Amino acid sequence: MTQDLDRCLSGISGILVTPYDSDGEIAPARLIPVLDRALRAGVHMPVVNGNTGEFYALTTDEACAMVSEVAAMLDGRAPLLAGIGRAVRDACRLARASAEAGAAALMIHQPPDPFVAPRGILDYVRAVSDASDGLPIMLYLRNDSIGTGAIADLCALPEVKGVKWATPNPLKLAAAINACDPSITWVGGLAEIWAPPLYAVGARGFTSGLINVWPERSVAIHAALDAGDYGAANRLIAGMRAFEDIRTEELNGTNVTCVKAALLAQGIDCGPTRPPSAWPLSASQQAKLDGFMSSNQLIQKEI
Repeated sequence: MTQDLDRCLSGISGILVTPYDSDGEIAPARLIPVLDRALRAGVHMPVVNGNTGEFYALTTDEACAMVSEVAAMLDGRAPLLAGIGRAVRDACRLARASAEAGAAALMIHQPPDPFVAPRGILDYVRAVSDASDGLPIMLYLRNDSIGTGAIADLCALPEVKGVKWATPNPLKLAAAINACDPSITWVGGLAEIWAPPLYAVGARGFTSGLINVWPERSVAIHAALDAGDYGAANRLIAGMRAFEDIRTEELNGTNVTCVKAALLAQGIDCGPTRPPSAWPLSASQQAKLDGFMSSNQLIQKEI
Protein backbone atom coordinates (compact mmCIF):
# COMPACT_ATOMS: atom_id res chain seq x y z
CA MET A 1 0.00 0.00 0.00
CA THR A 2 2.84 2.42 0.86
CA GLN A 3 4.58 1.77 -2.47
CA ASP A 4 1.30 2.25 -4.35
CA LEU A 5 0.65 5.53 -2.52
CA ASP A 6 4.20 6.75 -3.25
CA ARG A 7 3.68 5.96 -6.94
CA CYS A 8 0.37 7.83 -6.98
CA LEU A 9 1.78 10.85 -5.14
CA SER A 10 4.37 11.17 -7.90
CA GLY A 11 1.61 10.86 -10.51
CA ILE A 12 -1.33 13.15 -11.17
CA SER A 13 -3.40 14.29 -8.20
CA GLY A 14 -6.67 15.13 -9.93
CA ILE A 15 -8.63 17.78 -8.04
CA LEU A 16 -12.33 17.07 -8.54
CA VAL A 17 -14.98 19.79 -8.71
CA THR A 18 -17.86 19.77 -6.24
CA PRO A 19 -21.17 19.55 -8.14
CA TYR A 20 -24.33 21.33 -6.99
CA ASP A 21 -27.95 20.74 -7.95
CA SER A 22 -30.49 23.38 -8.99
CA ASP A 23 -31.13 24.24 -5.33
CA GLY A 24 -27.43 24.80 -4.65
CA GLU A 25 -27.04 21.61 -2.60
CA ILE A 26 -24.07 19.31 -3.18
CA ALA A 27 -24.84 16.66 -5.81
CA PRO A 28 -21.96 14.15 -5.68
CA ALA A 29 -23.52 11.72 -8.19
CA ARG A 30 -22.95 14.27 -10.96
CA LEU A 31 -19.23 13.51 -10.57
CA ILE A 32 -19.59 9.91 -11.79
CA PRO A 33 -18.87 10.60 -15.50
CA VAL A 34 -16.03 12.97 -14.58
CA LEU A 35 -14.40 10.46 -12.23
CA ASP A 36 -14.87 7.51 -14.57
CA ARG A 37 -13.33 9.39 -17.49
CA ALA A 38 -10.33 10.50 -15.41
CA LEU A 39 -9.64 6.97 -14.23
CA ARG A 40 -9.96 5.56 -17.76
CA ALA A 41 -7.42 8.13 -18.94
CA GLY A 42 -4.94 7.03 -16.28
CA VAL A 43 -5.18 9.75 -13.62
CA HIS A 44 -3.38 8.27 -10.62
CA MET A 45 -5.14 9.73 -7.59
CA PRO A 46 -8.46 11.61 -7.36
CA VAL A 47 -8.63 14.39 -4.79
CA VAL A 48 -11.82 15.44 -3.01
CA ASN A 49 -12.18 18.70 -1.05
CA GLY A 50 -9.37 20.50 -2.84
CA ASN A 51 -9.49 24.12 -3.93
CA THR A 52 -10.88 23.19 -7.36
CA GLY A 53 -13.55 21.45 -5.26
CA GLU A 54 -14.38 24.83 -3.67
CA PHE A 55 -13.28 23.55 -0.27
CA TYR A 56 -13.63 26.90 1.44
CA ALA A 57 -17.15 27.38 0.08
CA LEU A 58 -18.33 24.12 1.65
CA THR A 59 -19.58 23.61 5.16
CA THR A 60 -17.79 20.96 7.20
CA ASP A 61 -20.91 18.77 6.93
CA GLU A 62 -20.75 19.08 3.14
CA ALA A 63 -17.03 18.30 3.03
CA CYS A 64 -17.61 15.18 5.16
CA ALA A 65 -20.43 14.12 2.84
CA MET A 66 -18.29 14.68 -0.25
CA VAL A 67 -15.43 12.48 0.95
CA SER A 68 -17.85 9.71 1.87
CA GLU A 69 -19.70 9.86 -1.46
CA VAL A 70 -16.58 10.10 -3.62
CA ALA A 71 -14.92 7.21 -1.78
CA ALA A 72 -18.02 5.10 -2.44
CA MET A 73 -18.14 5.88 -6.15
CA LEU A 74 -14.38 5.34 -6.45
CA ASP A 75 -14.85 1.90 -4.88
CA GLY A 76 -11.16 1.13 -4.49
CA ARG A 77 -10.22 1.74 -8.13
CA ALA A 78 -7.53 4.22 -7.07
CA PRO A 79 -6.31 5.75 -3.79
CA LEU A 80 -8.38 8.72 -2.66
CA LEU A 81 -6.64 11.84 -1.35
CA ALA A 82 -8.91 13.82 0.98
CA GLY A 83 -8.50 17.54 1.56
CA ILE A 84 -8.50 18.67 5.20
CA GLY A 85 -8.48 22.18 6.60
CA ARG A 86 -10.10 25.13 8.37
CA ALA A 87 -10.29 25.47 12.17
CA VAL A 88 -8.49 22.68 13.95
CA ARG A 89 -11.65 21.08 15.37
CA ASP A 90 -13.32 21.10 11.96
CA ALA A 91 -10.12 19.72 10.42
CA CYS A 92 -9.99 16.89 12.96
CA ARG A 93 -13.64 16.06 12.36
CA LEU A 94 -13.06 15.93 8.61
CA ALA A 95 -9.93 13.82 9.12
CA ARG A 96 -11.96 11.27 11.10
CA ALA A 97 -14.67 11.24 8.44
CA SER A 98 -12.07 10.79 5.70
CA ALA A 99 -10.46 7.86 7.51
CA GLU A 100 -13.84 6.24 8.08
CA ALA A 101 -14.72 6.70 4.39
CA GLY A 102 -11.56 4.86 3.36
CA ALA A 103 -9.37 7.69 2.10
CA ALA A 104 -5.80 6.53 1.46
CA ALA A 105 -4.20 9.79 2.58
CA LEU A 106 -4.94 13.34 3.68
CA MET A 107 -4.00 16.57 1.93
CA ILE A 108 -3.75 19.20 4.65
CA HIS A 109 -4.45 22.72 3.43
CA GLN A 110 -2.05 25.28 4.85
CA PRO A 111 -4.08 27.21 7.48
CA PRO A 112 -5.25 30.58 6.07
CA ASP A 113 -5.72 32.06 9.56
CA PRO A 114 -4.10 35.55 9.72
CA PHE A 115 -2.26 34.55 12.91
CA VAL A 116 -0.29 31.45 11.95
CA ALA A 117 2.95 30.51 13.70
CA PRO A 118 5.20 27.91 12.07
CA ARG A 119 5.26 25.89 15.30
CA GLY A 120 1.47 26.22 15.46
CA ILE A 121 1.19 24.56 12.05
CA LEU A 122 3.21 21.67 13.46
CA ASP A 123 0.67 21.25 16.28
CA TYR A 124 -2.17 21.55 13.76
CA VAL A 125 -0.79 18.75 11.56
CA ARG A 126 -0.15 16.55 14.60
CA ALA A 127 -3.76 17.01 15.76
CA VAL A 128 -5.14 16.15 12.32
CA SER A 129 -2.88 13.12 12.11
CA ASP A 130 -4.01 11.87 15.50
CA ALA A 131 -7.67 12.33 14.54
CA SER A 132 -7.18 10.14 11.45
CA ASP A 133 -5.30 7.43 13.38
CA GLY A 134 -2.14 8.19 11.46
CA LEU A 135 -3.20 8.24 7.81
CA PRO A 136 -0.38 9.29 5.45
CA ILE A 137 -0.25 13.03 4.85
CA MET A 138 0.52 15.32 1.94
CA LEU A 139 1.09 18.88 3.08
CA TYR A 140 -0.39 21.58 0.85
CA LEU A 141 2.08 24.48 0.96
CA ARG A 142 0.87 27.72 -0.64
CA ASN A 143 3.10 30.08 1.33
CA ASP A 144 6.77 29.22 1.66
CA SER A 145 7.49 32.23 3.90
CA ILE A 146 7.30 29.92 6.92
CA GLY A 147 10.90 29.09 6.02
CA THR A 148 12.89 26.02 5.09
CA GLY A 149 13.46 25.10 8.73
CA ALA A 150 9.73 24.99 9.48
CA ILE A 151 9.11 22.97 6.32
CA ALA A 152 11.79 20.50 7.39
CA ASP A 153 10.18 20.21 10.84
CA LEU A 154 6.82 19.43 9.24
CA CYS A 155 8.35 16.87 6.89
CA ALA A 156 10.04 15.18 9.86
CA LEU A 157 6.62 14.11 11.17
CA PRO A 158 6.42 10.37 10.46
CA GLU A 159 3.02 10.53 8.76
CA VAL A 160 4.11 13.16 6.23
CA LYS A 161 4.86 11.42 2.93
CA GLY A 162 4.60 14.30 0.48
CA VAL A 163 4.36 18.03 -0.05
CA LYS A 164 2.18 19.77 -2.62
CA TRP A 165 4.42 22.72 -3.48
CA ALA A 166 2.09 25.49 -4.68
CA THR A 167 4.41 28.50 -4.72
CA PRO A 168 6.22 29.72 -7.86
CA ASN A 169 9.64 29.51 -6.22
CA PRO A 170 11.69 26.62 -7.67
CA LEU A 171 14.85 27.64 -5.81
CA LYS A 172 13.06 27.56 -2.46
CA LEU A 173 11.67 24.17 -3.42
CA ALA A 174 15.21 22.97 -4.15
CA ALA A 175 16.34 24.20 -0.73
CA ALA A 176 13.42 22.43 0.98
CA ILE A 177 14.15 19.17 -0.85
CA ASN A 178 17.77 19.32 0.24
CA ALA A 179 16.75 19.99 3.85
CA CYS A 180 14.33 17.06 4.15
CA ASP A 181 14.40 13.28 4.13
CA PRO A 182 14.80 11.95 0.57
CA SER A 183 11.75 9.74 1.05
CA ILE A 184 9.43 12.78 0.85
CA THR A 185 7.62 13.16 -2.50
CA TRP A 186 7.52 16.77 -3.69
CA VAL A 187 4.49 17.35 -5.90
CA GLY A 188 4.09 20.28 -8.28
CA GLY A 189 1.06 22.08 -6.88
CA LEU A 190 0.56 24.72 -9.57
CA ALA A 191 -0.94 22.46 -12.25
CA GLU A 192 0.55 21.53 -15.60
CA ILE A 193 2.03 24.89 -16.56
CA TRP A 194 4.43 24.99 -13.63
CA ALA A 195 5.27 21.28 -13.71
CA PRO A 196 8.42 21.51 -15.92
CA PRO A 197 10.33 24.10 -13.81
CA LEU A 198 9.33 22.32 -10.59
CA TYR A 199 10.34 18.96 -12.08
CA ALA A 200 13.71 20.48 -12.98
CA VAL A 201 14.58 20.96 -9.29
CA GLY A 202 13.19 17.66 -8.03
CA ALA A 203 9.38 17.70 -7.93
CA ARG A 204 7.57 14.68 -9.29
CA GLY A 205 3.95 14.56 -10.34
CA PHE A 206 1.54 17.48 -10.29
CA THR A 207 -1.96 18.46 -9.29
CA SER A 208 -4.52 19.18 -11.98
CA GLY A 209 -7.96 20.68 -12.42
CA LEU A 210 -7.79 20.03 -16.18
CA ILE A 211 -8.46 16.35 -15.47
CA ASN A 212 -12.13 17.20 -14.97
CA VAL A 213 -12.33 18.22 -18.63
CA TRP A 214 -9.34 16.80 -20.54
CA PRO A 215 -7.61 14.10 -18.47
CA GLU A 216 -5.90 12.57 -21.51
CA ARG A 217 -3.83 15.74 -21.99
CA SER A 218 -2.78 15.77 -18.33
CA VAL A 219 -1.71 12.13 -18.55
CA ALA A 220 0.29 12.82 -21.74
CA ILE A 221 2.09 15.74 -20.05
CA HIS A 222 2.93 13.56 -17.06
CA ALA A 223 4.27 10.79 -19.31
CA ALA A 224 6.49 13.25 -21.17
CA LEU A 225 7.90 14.69 -17.95
CA ASP A 226 8.49 11.24 -16.49
CA ALA A 227 10.43 10.37 -19.64
CA GLY A 228 12.51 13.53 -19.27
CA ASP A 229 11.16 14.91 -22.55
CA TYR A 230 10.71 18.55 -21.62
CA GLY A 231 10.24 19.58 -25.24
CA ALA A 232 7.23 17.29 -25.67
CA ALA A 233 5.84 18.32 -22.28
CA ASN A 234 6.09 22.01 -23.14
CA ARG A 235 4.40 21.49 -26.51
CA LEU A 236 1.54 19.66 -24.83
CA ILE A 237 1.28 22.39 -22.18
CA ALA A 238 1.20 25.10 -24.87
CA GLY A 239 -1.89 23.41 -26.27
CA MET A 240 -3.82 23.67 -23.00
CA ARG A 241 -2.41 26.94 -21.68
CA ALA A 242 -5.43 28.99 -22.79
CA PHE A 243 -7.54 27.03 -20.34
CA GLU A 244 -5.22 27.84 -17.43
CA ASP A 245 -4.96 31.48 -18.50
CA ILE A 246 -8.74 31.86 -18.19
CA ARG A 247 -8.59 30.27 -14.73
CA THR A 248 -6.13 32.89 -13.46
CA GLU A 249 -8.28 35.90 -14.36
CA GLU A 250 -9.97 38.07 -11.72
CA LEU A 251 -7.31 37.24 -9.11
CA ASN A 252 -7.91 33.50 -9.77
CA GLY A 253 -11.61 34.08 -9.15
CA THR A 254 -12.46 32.24 -12.37
CA ASN A 255 -10.37 29.20 -11.48
CA VAL A 256 -13.26 26.85 -10.82
CA THR A 257 -15.70 28.84 -12.96
CA CYS A 258 -13.72 27.93 -16.07
CA VAL A 259 -13.70 24.23 -15.18
CA LYS A 260 -17.44 24.09 -14.52
CA ALA A 261 -18.22 26.08 -17.67
CA ALA A 262 -16.08 23.65 -19.69
CA LEU A 263 -17.89 20.69 -18.16
CA LEU A 264 -21.22 22.29 -19.03
CA ALA A 265 -20.04 22.55 -22.65
CA GLN A 266 -19.45 18.79 -22.52
CA GLY A 267 -22.97 18.16 -21.29
CA ILE A 268 -22.01 17.64 -17.64
CA ASP A 269 -23.88 20.11 -15.44
CA CYS A 270 -22.06 20.49 -12.14
CA GLY A 271 -23.89 23.66 -11.24
CA PRO A 272 -22.45 27.14 -10.75
CA THR A 273 -19.64 28.07 -8.41
CA ARG A 274 -20.45 29.59 -5.04
CA PRO A 275 -19.52 33.15 -4.06
CA PRO A 276 -16.98 34.65 -3.72
CA SER A 277 -15.92 32.79 -6.89
CA ALA A 278 -17.03 34.49 -10.12
CA TRP A 279 -20.05 33.04 -11.93
CA PRO A 280 -20.65 32.87 -14.81
CA LEU A 281 -17.69 33.62 -17.08
CA SER A 282 -17.78 37.03 -18.71
CA ALA A 283 -18.62 37.19 -22.41
CA SER A 284 -14.95 37.57 -23.37
CA GLN A 285 -13.88 34.75 -21.07
CA GLN A 286 -16.61 32.47 -22.43
CA ALA A 287 -15.52 33.26 -25.99
CA LYS A 288 -11.95 32.27 -25.14
CA LEU A 289 -13.17 29.05 -23.55
CA ASP A 290 -15.42 28.26 -26.51
CA GLY A 291 -12.45 28.66 -28.83
CA PHE A 292 -10.28 26.41 -26.68
CA MET A 293 -12.94 23.71 -26.41
CA SER A 294 -13.74 23.80 -30.13
CA SER A 295 -10.14 23.83 -31.37
CA ASN A 296 -9.30 20.82 -29.21
CA GLN A 297 -12.52 18.97 -30.09
CA LEU A 298 -13.43 18.78 -26.42
CA ILE A 299 -17.11 19.55 -26.81
CA GLN A 300 -17.65 16.33 -28.74
CA LYS A 301 -15.43 14.14 -26.57
CA GLU A 302 -17.13 10.94 -25.41
CA ILE A 303 -17.70 10.65 -21.67
